[in-house]
Amino acid sequence: MSFWSIYEHGFARVAACTGRTALADPAGNAEAVLGQARRCAGEGVAVAVFPELCLTGYSIEDLLLQDTVLDGVEAAVDAVVAGSSELMTVLVVGAPLRHRDRIYNCAVVVHRGRVLGVAPKSFVPNYREFYEARQLASGVDERGGTIRLGGADVPFGTDLLFEAEDVPGFVLYAEICEDMWVPVPPSAEAALAGATVLANLSGSPITVGRAEDRRLLCRSASSRCLAAYVYAAAGLGESTTDLAWDGQTMIYENGALLAETERFPSDERHAVADVDLDLLRQDRLRMGTFDDNRRAHAARTDAFRRIRFRLDPPKTDFGLRRRVERFPFVPADPARLAQDCYEAYNIQVAGLQQRLGAIGNPKVVIGVSGGLDSTHALIVAAHAMDRAGRPRSDILGFTLPGFATGAHTKENAHKLMRSLGITAAELDITPTARLMLEEIGHPFAEGAPVYDVTFENVQAGLRTDYLFRLANQRGGIVLGTGDLSESALGWSTYGVGDQMSHYNVNSGVPKTLIQHLIRWVVGSGQFDAETGRTLTAILNTEISPELVPGEELQSTESKIGPYALHDFTLFYVLRYGFRPSKIAFLAWHAWHDPASGAWPPGFPDAERGSYDLAEIHHWLEVFCRRYFAFAQFKRSAMPNGPKVSAGGSLSPRGDWRAPSDGNARAWLHDLTRWNLPTP
Repeated sequence: MSFWSIYEHGFARVAACTGRTALADPAGNAEAVLGQARRCAGEGVAVAVFPELCLTGYSIEDLLLQDTVLDGVEAAVDAVVAGSSELMTVLVVGAPLRHRDRIYNCAVVVHRGRVLGVAPKSFVPNYREFYEARQLASGVDERGGTIRLGGADVPFGTDLLFEAEDVPGFVLYAEICEDMWVPVPPSAEAALAGATVLANLSGSPITVGRAEDRRLLCRSASSRCLAAYVYAAAGLGESTTDLAWDGQTMIYENGALLAETERFPSDERHAVADVDLDLLRQDRLRMGTFDDNRRAHAARTDAFRRIRFRLDPPKTDFGLRRRVERFPFVPADPARLAQDCYEAYNIQVAGLQQRLGAIGNPKVVIGVSGGLDSTHALIVAAHAMDRAGRPRSDILGFTLPGFATGAHTKENAHKLMRSLGITAAELDITPTARLMLEEIGHPFAEGAPVYDVTFENVQAGLRTDYLFRLANQRGGIVLGTGDLSESALGWSTYGVGDQMSHYNVNSGVPKTLIQHLIRWVVGSGQFDAETGRTLTAILNTEISPELVPGEELQSTESKIGPYALHDFTLFYVLRYGFRPSKIAFLAWHAWHDPASGAWPPGFPDAERGSYDLAEIHHWLEVFCRRYFAFAQFKRSAMPNGPKVSAGGSLSPRGDWRAPSDGNARAWLHDLTRWNLPTP
């Protein structure tokens, strides 16, 4: 495979174009269209969408009925067709065309020297400032027909899908302006019939507030239809006799804005973005109701015609024209991150409050290590108690130092428990751990520095064992602290260990989000200033299980890899089922340059690193082995806990149901499709 080509990874580059229209000058407008088309082709664009009636201008009114203009349009279409012969890009061009005894407002779809088909506008407005019905016919009932154009009969109708045979998932549909403003747009039926890229050629004069209305409609259409929506509106050169024009262009994908240009431009513009066809296809596979909806409308959707063509995109590096978050679970936009943190935190609090109330309001028993996960679980528990009107002293917090517990983390644990006003205690597990190691004949009991998995799990298991027995003794439940990322990697001690609890509020929260949740709790003043200072100190602590003695702090990420990359992979595996090779492509674009792109607010400057392709490949392999071939048996027995992120959960009762005795062969094989190419 050509690793650096977007077209090898399930993307298609699309453009929404606007430019200067010369009123009633089809020849001049055709040349302007071709000029933009050549620039788009040079950028590797698969489809370029132009405004409504762009070959004549939208605002020429009764001049649409002049034979001189209409003759010129047909000649202009011929010119565009001829000029497209050497271009990869599919052109979707607006033109008024004569058909039978009427004129239709059409989207002419052109590729490599031929007209693939012509789609007429279904709904012709005739209200307020619009009087199109005076000149133009509705195409709402035009299906299954042809139109004579350029000396040939070409497909004509609102039932045309344009499918690229060599770009899987790329199926184009064109509708025109008013078509998206009606309750059931033609594009909705087309999406059910298989269209993934919906184009809208728009005239749409601008009035105050209309741009936001357009955004709402484009966004909602892309979201409901699980599709890309490419919108291009008329701008420069249109008549201002009674109206004005802003040349708005937008590209949405499944509810997300990928690209737009500034409105009221001084010259031509085109918004360009790489649409993820795999993402759209995967969402449609998961959302069975999408296809159920198709079957409910099968009488019409099954009648759509597919016009097939070959795009033949070059397998070269065009870059990637879309924003890829370094942390898919953590948006870089400050307002969005604040909203996500508010919702995630309150989901956890509400989940715990409901569980406690449903089982008789027991006390909460929690192990507090001074690390991020237990810290966050504890502040969630404190807030849940506050909301329930219960004293925080009903939280029984225990710090359980072992052979390698650091003074700094233990001190932070005690400070946090004091500042929150919970019932706090310390229980040293080392004597019991030493006894167990002696009883099972472990070399450590004889003084040998053997720090193997048994040595580590004796400590992890005893901590959980103590917590469960303390809960029995004191009328409580054990609150789990392990996070989504640890579940993904199987980074926990099974059974009588940190894998188990009575309820786990962190089970749906990825590791990369935890620090931002704590930072949001501090910044939004959820607790007093003293608690905030302790939380800030904990944020600056290295992630460590603190199980192995020694001068150097035991680093989790040095053993299993950076959580930044693992969470990146987890998001795309869990949410979209992407191939490892595609995830590597995305990860390289997100992570190869620390100076490129936005970082989440508050992310420490010193930690703003990068990863090269070799590192990405290595840790992808580690993830695949652990996630698919090792960790599922732990997830299959995981305790209850709330789903938090739209990225998914790993509950065997929820988003992820997989065999405990699976293997990673298919995913590891995918990694062999590329051999660490250099950009």
